Amino acid sequence: MPASSLPVAFTDILAAATRLDGIANRTPVLTSRTLNSRTAADVFLKGENFQRTGAFKFRGAYNALSLLPPEQKTRGVLTYSSGNHAQAVALAGRLLRIPATIIMPDDAPAVKLAATRGYGAEVILYNREETTREALAREVSATRGLPIIPPYDHPHVVAGQGTAALALLEETGPLDVLVVCCGGGGLLSGSAIAARAMAPDCRIIGVEPEAGDDATRSFHTGTLHTVHNPDTIADGARTPSLGAITFPLIRHYVDDMVTVSDGDLLRAMFFLWERLKIVVEPTGALAVAALLSNTVSAPGRRVGALISGGNVDLRQALHWFAALPS
Repeated sequence: MPASSLPVAFTDILAAATRLDGIANRTPVLTSRTLNSRTAADVFLKGENFQRTGAFKFRGAYNALSLLPPEQKTRGVLTYSSGNHAQAVALAGRLLRIPATIIMPDDAPAVKLAATRGYGAEVILYNREETTREALAREVSATRGLPIIPPYDHPHVVAGQGTAALALLEETGPLDVLVVCCGGGGLLSGSAIAARAMAPDCRIIGVEPEAGDDATRSFHTGTLHTVHNPDTIADGARTPSLGAITFPLIRHYVDDMVTVSDGDLLRAMFFLWERLKIVVEPTGALAVAALLSNTVSAPGRRVGALISGGNVDLRQALHWFAALPS
């Protein structure tokens, strides 16, 4: 598929960056001599755990809500999310004076539920075993007349997410490899568009948890695969599949897709907490897990890795860490 026929272009990411200027945090790029030694590479970590609402999702949510027609802004918006997009839409709605209703699973991390409500959104809980969030969203949308802003399969959301990689590359200059976590593919597809424009020779790799490997299977077969409620600690990557927008973008711009185990994720989280002194959630550690486990190896290269978020239940994280072998 030619790039001109795809739903999101680099110009859309540049426009999103302008809208987010002065609104989104300019998150830090972190380095670690220990990480460089462990990977034999020069690694640059984009700390989106320091973004507003604690994750990159604020970028896409704010961009999408800011582009709504006036009548839809007055009526409000609806979305569904396990937590990070929920918080992002809630805060973006508050900033833009747009009422937000969020559908969340009843087993979502308590910290994400509390934050979403704290930003002023109405939360509707559902049981993953009884219905899907998409089906419930269609029902609520029809009843209330609210437009749905999905967590990843939306061109304005993808464009906003791409500003994370744009900002990384503006600071680091061209990279040889860019490693990005993948759930529904919004961050990965947006980042890949930005990286391909700014560093044409950069190799772009997406990372999923082993239990939720639908995007990896889809990428390698060219056919969209799905997974139902995967059993992984990476709650931000428990999406059922890539979307109609993100799938073709990933197939066009991404060079490879890989998976890591939950054990790899926990070890990467522990490393980031202990050595870099930063709080990172399991999904946020996917890219670093791929590097530390040698699933992605780039010796002697300049490597960018996106840390997507830091919204984690601290008690749960400490319980996970306690179970790691010393």
